[in-house]
Amino acid sequence: MRAAPTRIHRSASCHAFLVVHGVIEPGFEPVAAQLASQLARTRGGAAVCVYHRGRCVVDVWGGVKDEDGRPWQRDTMAVSYSTTKGVVSTALHVLADRRELDYDAPVARYWPAFAQAGKSGITVRDVLAHKAGLFNIRDLIDDARRMLDWDHMVDALAAAAPAPVPPGATAYQALTYGYVVGELIRRISGRPVPQFLADELAGPLGLDGLYIGAPASELHRAARLVGSPARRARSGGADDDTFGAQRRRRQRLFRAAERALRLFGHPVDFQRAAAALAPRGISTFDFSNDEVLQACIPAANGLFTARSLARLYATLAAGGSLDGVRLLSPETIARATEIQSQGYDQVTIFRMRWRLGYHRVGSFRGVPPRAFGHFGWGGSGAWGDPDSEVSLGFVVNTGSGTPIGDLRILRLTTAALACARRSPRR
Repeated sequence: MRAAPTRIHRSASCHAFLVVHGVIEPGFEPVAAQLASQLARTRGGAAVCVYHRGRCVVDVWGGVKDEDGRPWQRDTMAVSYSTTKGVVSTALHVLADRRELDYDAPVARYWPAFAQAGKSGITVRDVLAHKAGLFNIRDLIDDARRMLDWDHMVDALAAAAPAPVPPGATAYQALTYGYVVGELIRRISGRPVPQFLADELAGPLGLDGLYIGAPASELHRAARLVGSPARRARSGGADDDTFGAQRRRRQRLFRAAERALRLFGHPVDFQRAAAALAPRGISTFDFSNDEVLQACIPAANGLFTARSLARLYATLAAGGSLDGVRLLSPETIARATEIQSQGYDQVTIFRMRWRLGYHRVGSFRGVPPRAFGHFGWGGSGAWGDPDSEVSLGFVVNTGSGTPIGDLRILRLTTAALACARRSPRR
């Protein structure tokens, strides 16, 4: 592999070379060049890692890790929002692989209190495929800070009544998903999510940064969100009037988009999306401060390196085994990555092709049919593709996008797949 720092991208705007650090296998330079191009247009930092045929072929990073301009380092981790769901789902699949969990069993078999309010028939599969109707966090809690209290969240979900989800449809459980999956892990294994990840994923695979509920000793490695309204609010840089004006502008935009989409027969409902994505107080909830990073929010606050994500998905894409470590059986991976739905998701408004905790992977050159992974708000993402034998992890500390990423992850995916297609077999 070729070592960096490497001058691989000239910014058209500033006419200067942007340095990206790390290592690149010959033939995969376009992935690093794409990262450099993205960093040239943003204020923050990012890292991308690619595995191909079981080997790390790209591991690069650049930019800054916080508003103070400290440089992104090799070991920097970033909060990755919904990319977290793919990781916690993989942890649950470990229990299924050991036959300690049945996907088609009611959740209440493992968590009896969950049967309240008409949920006795909701299965583990329903939850993993976003068919359980438990997306409405706005009516579940009175403030976003409740998400820091595990017992409060699982008690509230146990008592909650599900919303109806039409047959064949899904409704993305943007923030509630992780508490249900995490409580299943805790009740079946006897270990909380952070400990289970350390014991069963990070430890065996030698992952250098994979936390949901990070220990205080690792917080010095954490990137902080750059340009985040929540961080500005905490530092006194924005007031309630500013947030109110921004919210009203978003609402007008959403209403216009909703009317336009419905003209084309799209079953969009942004009120449902808001209920899933925006508990009260979310505009001032900083996902990258120490208190939040040390909490366990298994749908949204994973603190990862790109390297750890790429290696985890390389294991899955290779049939569950990498470098002599068996994480899952090929049979369990086949079950976990089987498509569960084909229609539009009622929250994300996209055709997600949900698997059991993963969704489809897009690129600007088509959709790899067997690729699976999970992307996140803010632009991060991770995926694996058994056909091309490629996996990718991307973490970043600036951006917004959609609940499941933005165009940056699509561009990196496109570059990685193109490089893999051109790579000769060794």
